[in-house]
Amino acid sequence: MPAFERFDLEGRAATPREIARRWRDFHRQVRRVSSGRVARLVGPLLGDDTRRRRLVERLRRDPAEVVAVPVVDVRVFPLDYVAASPRTSTPIPPVLANVEFVTARPGDVDGLVETLRAALDSSKEWLFIVDEGIGEDVRGTVAAILYEERGGADVIFADEEGDVDTIPLLKPREVGPHTLLSYNVVGRPALLRRDAVARVGGLRRAAGRAGEHDLYLRLLEAGATFHHVAVVAAGRRREERHAADLAEDTRRVVVDALERRGVAASVSVTSQPSVVSWSPQPDRWPSVDVLIPTRDRVDLLRQCVASVEASSYPNYTITILDNSSRDAATLAFFAHSPHRVVDCAGPFNYAAIINRGVAHSEAEFVLTLNNDTLVRTEDWLEQMVGVAMLDDVSVVGVTLVDAHGVHEHDAIVIAPYPQHLRRGVNYLVDDESVVSRRDVAAVTGAVQLFARSLYLELGGMDEALAVVMNDVDLCLRSQVAGRHVVVLPDVVVAHFASSSRGRLDPLVDRNHFVRRWDVFGALVDPYFPEALRLYGQRLHYCAPVSE
Repeated sequence: MPAFERFDLEGRAATPREIARRWRDFHRQVRRVSSGRVARLVGPLLGDDTRRRRLVERLRRDPAEVVAVPVVDVRVFPLDYVAASPRTSTPIPPVLANVEFVTARPGDVDGLVETLRAALDSSKEWLFIVDEGIGEDVRGTVAAILYEERGGADVIFADEEGDVDTIPLLKPREVGPHTLLSYNVVGRPALLRRDAVARVGGLRRAAGRAGEHDLYLRLLEAGATFHHVAVVAAGRRREERHAADLAEDTRRVVVDALERRGVAASVSVTSQPSVVSWSPQPDRWPSVDVLIPTRDRVDLLRQCVASVEASSYPNYTITILDNSSRDAATLAFFAHSPHRVVDCAGPFNYAAIINRGVAHSEAEFVLTLNNDTLVRTEDWLEQMVGVAMLDDVSVVGVTLVDAHGVHEHDAIVIAPYPQHLRRGVNYLVDDESVVSRRDVAAVTGAVQLFARSLYLELGGMDEALAVVMNDVDLCLRSQVAGRHVVVLPDVVVAHFASSSRGRLDPLVDRNHFVRRWDVFGALVDPYFPEALRLYGQRLHYCAPVSE
């Protein structure tokens, strides 16, 4: 995947007028789909970033109010999704002349291996693995849709009809290499270039039910290119995706893939047969400096530090970054703490504080940690560092939950503005994509691990982004030279959001970020389904619906 493209280096950034228009359109859409009738009427009068709106929001907010997540009967997800048969304008005969259909029978691993082996001798350019229960008209139509979109790709794949008709399996635009280690993100339907499959040896019988997953792992390693088509079509049967013996087969093929890459790792099955958890096991544990910015609020800081001290990691230090604390109890804590305290006096500028902390560090890896957090996973650093030590990883993040266990952060998605994906809150199904270790566009700076050398190479955080978007900006800039940002959903940190600084979200920071990355324009999230839009706390399906 190409690195994210900057628009502020060659005079291509959007004008202030254009940026203001984009914000108006975005907020209008949020109000349209996520607000009540009164909010939709009053919203335009208040404006989107005005003193009067902030005043109304302060008056409405009850500091003692506990925000509960409503129980949702998930029958349609995402909102606005309507199941429809895909259509195509491509004549079927030319497609059939270039596509060899490979029929898969449920549970018949040997039969599929032999059928595909025979298909490799075909003179046709493409292979299309299809369930025997799918009729010829449907399979021909779906194959034609993928054939139209083939371009120069080696594998062209689509979204799948899910276990329930109104809950599809939506897939990302790009096949992340770390995502593919966790589960078969490609699945079916998929059109495969015959020569590419032949070069890697086709299906391996030893892979069992995970044969196609194993094939895609080997294709990716061989440099094959993948292309996603945002259309929902018939794919795998439920019994294929949830078969009990799929779990061990998946674990085995992922072990093989990691061994081929020279990565020593443990791989374990999860509650979902189609998903495994993989954890690199390095031969040494490098030094890690945990940077904790703070200003007063010693009550938060004390419990945060204690939770880090309970970690099992053998080689870490804690550095407290003091941003002009004045409280006597806080200063007393600093005076008696065994941990280093770095003076970061001055107006609050998160990026500048972290930059100063990194400048004082000599550790191989640095982890930023908000002072209003509590570590919930004892071996969190082992899990994060193991992944961060991979050559193709830049930044690692984790799941954050609030004081009530409600998910606050399961990665940051760009849909179309960077926002937190929240399992059970705005993402309402526990499918493979939300429970797996995976590649993402960004993770929050509240818990963010990176190699110090890479951070310095990138020039650190942009201090022009004083309060917000500095963490996302760092993640986007870090994805160069084939590096990736990875989130670990099985590592959990509790976060009492905005406890120490309140709610800060300056428009000047957001506009700087919008200009740099052409947000609402060219910027897209390669690791989140392109058909989804996050407006407020609701995910909406926005792809065209076939008639």
